[in-house]
Amino acid sequence: MTPEQVAEMKQVMVHGPLLLVFLVLVILFIVYSTSKWKLHPFLALLFSAYGFAFLAGMPFKYIGTVIASGFGNLMTNIGLVIVFGTIIGTIIEKSGAALRMADSILRIVGEKRSALAMSIIGYVTSIPVFCDSGFVILSPLNKALAKRAGIPLATMAVALSTGLYATHTLVPPTPGPIAAAGNVGADLGLVIIVGLIVAIPAALVGLWWANRIGKNIIIEGTENQMSYDELKKQYKKLPNVWLSFAPIVVPIVLIALSSVVSFTKYTGFGSAFIGFLGTPVNALMVGVLLSFFLLPNLSEETLNGWVGKGLLDSANILLITGAGGSLGAVLSNSPISDYIKTLATGNVAGIGAIILLFVISALLKTAQGSSTVALVTTSSMMAPMLPQLGITTPLQLALAVMAIGAGAMTVSHVNDSYFWVVSQFSGMKVTDAYKAQTMGTLLEGLATIITTIILFALFA
Repeated sequence: MTPEQVAEMKQVMVHGPLLLVFLVLVILFIVYSTSKWKLHPFLALLFSAYGFAFLAGMPFKYIGTVIASGFGNLMTNIGLVIVFGTIIGTIIEKSGAALRMADSILRIVGEKRSALAMSIIGYVTSIPVFCDSGFVILSPLNKALAKRAGIPLATMAVALSTGLYATHTLVPPTPGPIAAAGNVGADLGLVIIVGLIVAIPAALVGLWWANRIGKNIIIEGTENQMSYDELKKQYKKLPNVWLSFAPIVVPIVLIALSSVVSFTKYTGFGSAFIGFLGTPVNALMVGVLLSFFLLPNLSEETLNGWVGKGLLDSANILLITGAGGSLGAVLSNSPISDYIKTLATGNVAGIGAIILLFVISALLKTAQGSSTVALVTTSSMMAPMLPQLGITTPLQLALAVMAIGAGAMTVSHVNDSYFWVVSQFSGMKVTDAYKAQTMGTLLEGLATIITTIILFALFA
C-alpha cells in the first residue's frame, strides 16, 4: 500500500484510547479461544485480525489487502528460513548428528549445566542472527541435549529462547538495535559494548525462569521417549562431530561474516560474495546442502522421505507464523501507534526519560508484535525529543537504545512470530507458552530496564 492510502485509511478509522480497548479484547479472544475452545492458532489469529480491523473501522476495501500483505511479507522474511531450518533439523535428528553434538557439548559443560550452555549459545548466536532463525537452527541440538541430560525440554527451550532474545534486541549488528542507534545518533561501538553488558542480566533472568517454570511444563511426546542411551543404540554409527555441527555452525558463521562486512562497510575483494552467502536464506540453503553429508545413503527414503518430513513439519509453523504477521499488519496500519505517541508528553528528563522510552517501546511491541518495529519506531519517533529529555551524552544515548531495546522485549505473545516459532518448534501448548515464553520475556524486559536505570544513575 502507498503512504497516501495508509494515511487515508487511518484518517477514517477509530482514534484514541478506544483502540487500546479493542486490542485488549483481541488479545483476550486469542488467549481464550486457543486455550479454552482449542481453536487452531492459525484461525484464532486470522479471526482476530479481521475482528480488530472491523472494530477499528478500517475501510472494507483495504482489509483483505492488509491481511494478505502481512502474511506475505512475513513469509518473505522468514518463510524459507523456517523451511530450510526444519529440513536441517529433520536430517540432523534422523542421522544421529544431534546425538553426536550433544555428546560433544556435554563433555565440555557437564550434564548439570546443559540449560546454561543453551542460554550462552543463544546469547552469542543472536548477535548476528535473528532470534527466529537462531531458534530454528538450534532446536534439534536443544532437544538432543534435553534428552541426554534428562532436563525437561521446556527448561531447555526457554533457556535457549531467552538467551537468543537478550542480544536480539540489544546488541548490533542485529537490525533492530543498529537502526535504533542510528536513529538516536548513538555511537555504534559504545552501543555494542553496553548492549553486551546489559544483555547478561537479561539472559540470566531468562535462565532462572527457564529452570523455575520448565519443571512444571510437560511437553507431550517427550515423557515416554526412550532414554538417551537407548536412542543412541538405534544408530549403527554416529556421524563425524565436525560434519554434525557444520549444518548449524556454517550458516551462523556466514551470517556473522556478512554482518561484519556490512558493519565495517568493507567493499573490497569478496565482499559481494560474502554478502550473498550471509543472507539468511542463502546461509540456510548452504546448511541444507551440508546436511546432505550426514545422510547414511542417497536413497528415496533419505532424499525424499526425510526431506518430505521436514516440509510437513514446517507447514503448520508457516501458517501460524504468517497469520501472526497478518494480525501485526492490521495493528501496524491502524492509528494505535499514533495514539501511543500522544502518551510521550510532559516534562520528563533523566531517568524519567529512560522509563518513558521503555514504556513507549513496550506498548508498541505488545501492540504489534515485532521487536524490530518497536525499536525502529520508538527511536525514530523520540530522537528529536531526546535533547529536551536530557539525553545528550554518548553514554546517555547508548543507554537510551538499551531502554528502547528493553521495551522491545516486553512482551513476546500471540502477535509475535517468535512466540509461535518457540512454541511450535519446542512442542509447547499455547497455554504453556504464555507461562514460559511470554512471562520469560516480561522478566527479561524488566531486568533490562532495571539494569539500564542503575547504569544511568551511576555513570550517566
